[in-house]
Amino acid sequence: MTAHSHGSDADAPPDAAALGRRRRAVQLMLLVLVPIGLATVVGLVVLWPSGEQSAAQQAADSFYPPGTTYPTATVMSLESQQCGQATSGGQDLTCAVAVLVVGEGEGEGDYVQVELPPEVVAMDVEVGDELVLDRDPGVDGGGPTYQFQDFARGTPIVVLALAFVLVVALVARLRGVLAIVGLGFAFLVLLTFMLPALLAGGSPMWVTLVGSSAIMFVVLYLAHGFSARTTTALLGTLAGLALTAVLGSVAVAAARLTGFASEATLQLQQYDPTLDFTGLVLAGMAVAGLGVLNDVTITQASAVWQLHEVSPGMSWRELFGRGMAIGRDHIASTIYTIVFAYAGAALPLLLLFEIYQRPFWTVLTGMQVGEEVIRTLVGAIALVLAVPLTTVVGALIAARAATAPPAAGTPPVPAPARERRAEPRDALPDRPRRD
Repeated sequence: MTAHSHGSDADAPPDAAALGRRRRAVQLMLLVLVPIGLATVVGLVVLWPSGEQSAAQQAADSFYPPGTTYPTATVMSLESQQCGQATSGGQDLTCAVAVLVVGEGEGEGDYVQVELPPEVVAMDVEVGDELVLDRDPGVDGGGPTYQFQDFARGTPIVVLALAFVLVVALVARLRGVLAIVGLGFAFLVLLTFMLPALLAGGSPMWVTLVGSSAIMFVVLYLAHGFSARTTTALLGTLAGLALTAVLGSVAVAAARLTGFASEATLQLQQYDPTLDFTGLVLAGMAVAGLGVLNDVTITQASAVWQLHEVSPGMSWRELFGRGMAIGRDHIASTIYTIVFAYAGAALPLLLLFEIYQRPFWTVLTGMQVGEEVIRTLVGAIALVLAVPLTTVVGALIAARAATAPPAAGTPPVPAPARERRAEPRDALPDRPRRD
C-alpha cells in the first residue's frame, strides 16, 4: 500500500482531500463572518468623523501661540553653572546656557541662546548634539523666542525601525513583511478613524469594536492568507474582543473607574471635560488586547487544523481536547507576558509607592494601580477564554467540513489509489487447454 503522510508544518501544501475539507470549512465560517464584515463597514460609515476640529483640538490650539514650531538645532557652545541643590543630601544641580544654530524652519541658520535645566544637563549634553526647540514666533512686533523642548531622537528611532524591518524580513520573509504592512494599516485606522471619532464624542465602545474589527479583518488575512486556519483565528479574535467589551463594561462600572489615573487624561479633561473618560478606559482595554489575542488565536487555529489534517477522522471532541492541551501551555506563558509587561511599564510608579511605604492593599486598589490591575485582569480573562472559543470553533468546523457533502459543481476528490494484490490464479502462467 502506498504511504501517504502529512507534515506538521502549517505552511506545507496540503493534499487534495485536505484542500477540499478546508474549502468547505471556509464556506461554513463565511456564513458568520460575512454579516460581521458588513456590520463593520456600516459602523465605519456611521461613526466616521466629520473632519471638523473637535472641542479638545480647538481648546489645545488656544493653549499654544499660533505659528509655534519645533525645529531641531545643533549645540555650538555650552556654559555650565550651578543652580541649587536637589535633595537633603546636598548634591549640587548643574544647569547650562547653550548657544545653538537652528537647522530648519523659518529661523534656519540663526544662532539662539537657550537655558537647559539640570535634568537635561545630566544627560551629558555636549557640543554637536542635536536638540528640539520650541519656537514662539512672537506677537506685537516682538522677535521669536526659543526654549528647550526635547532631545532629537529621530536617528536612533529610524535606525531601530530599519533594523526591525530587516530582521523581520530575513527571519519571517514574505509573511513578516506582510505583517509589517498590516501594522501600518492598523495605525492608519487608529489615526484616521478611532482617535478622531473618540475626540468627536463617539461612543468609545462602538468606535473601538468597529475599528478593531476592521483592523483584524485586514491584518489577519494579509499576514496569514485567506484560509480555514486564518478564518478560524479571526472568529476567535472577534469573540475575544466581544468578551473584552462585555467584561470591561461590567468591571469599569463595578470598580467605579473614573479614567483619571494619569496626567494625560487630566490634561485631556482640561481640553474637553465632556469626553467619556470611563469609556476611554474600556477602549484602552480592547486596543491593548488586540496583539495578544491575535497571537493566541492564530496559534490555536493552526494547532486544530494541523491535528485535523493528520487525522481527518477525529471527532470534534477529540480535536478540542488535543487542541486545548496545546492551548494550556500557551496560556501559561502568555499570562506571564501580560503581567510582566505591565510591571515593567509601571516601574517608576511602583518605586514611588515603595518610597511612600503605603499598605499593599491600599496601593493595589488605588486609582493609579487599580485601574491598570483591572485593565490587565479583564484582558487576561478575555485572552484565556479566547483559547477554548477558538479551539471549539475550529474543531466543530473541521469536523463538520470533513462530513459535509461537497458543494454543487465541485468535482469529487479521488481517494488515494491502493496497490492491487495479485490473485493466485493471476500469478500462475496460463495452462494449456486440453481438447
